[in-house]
Amino acid sequence: MPASSSQKPYRVGRSRTGLGLFATKPIKKGTKIIRYFGPLLDSKKKDEDAIENKYLFELTNRWTIDGSIRENVARYINHACRPNAESDVKPRKRKVFIRAIKDIEPGDEINYDYGTDYFKAYLKPIGCKCDACEKKRKKKRAEARAERLRLKEKAERKAKREAEKLAEMRARQRKASAKKAAKANGKLGNGKMLNGAALNGNALNGKVLNSKALNGKHLNGHSLTAAAGKRAVPSKRGAARVLQA
Repeated sequence: MPASSSQKPYRVGRSRTGLGLFATKPIKKGTKIIRYFGPLLDSKKKDEDAIENKYLFELTNRWTIDGSIRENVARYINHACRPNAESDVKPRKRKVFIRAIKDIEPGDEINYDYGTDYFKAYLKPIGCKCDACEKKRKKKRAEARAERLRLKEKAERKAKREAEKLAEMRARQRKASAKKAAKANGKLGNGKMLNGAALNGNALNGKVLNSKALNGKHLNGHSLTAAAGKRAVPSKRGAARVLQA
């Protein structure tokens, strides 16, 4: 890492994207902060035109600065969609300076807009990590979380309503079943069947009770009226003999 002079209002430090250039002193708007420099490449020469790296700074259609050399501390300045500096290009002098477009406080990272072509080629595929883009992504993530929470709460409310409806329906079914059972019990107690025996006017009214006949039929295999008749009614012939005597 190149050493930054204490006389300069900047230093190289750790940034969100790797390394960056940070202000060590207040920098006023309009101040030239640092020069972007390196070997000049002539696009008319095939060997120079074939050089490719992410530190190339195009001055004109012909001339390009190769800023990949370590002495070029300005190469550590990162891109920002809302920067606090800009590139001041002087094509005739074949020089580029980085100039502040805002007041920069000590500790602030210095940045400038790399331009549309660079953004599309290098930054868009991986996603820009400048503060502005990070804030946008953070806002989108917060909105997405809020939407997921809203949908979750909506689903929970719906599930609760359905559970309440189901519980209410089951309660109605239980009530109806209980009412039906109570009605059925009332019919059984009103002269129909109870424990397999007939009650009101059936078993007690001369029919069957424990397989025995009561009202003049059978009891333990004997006829009640026949037995009673033999004991109570004398024959006419016996009565006549008694009178004659």
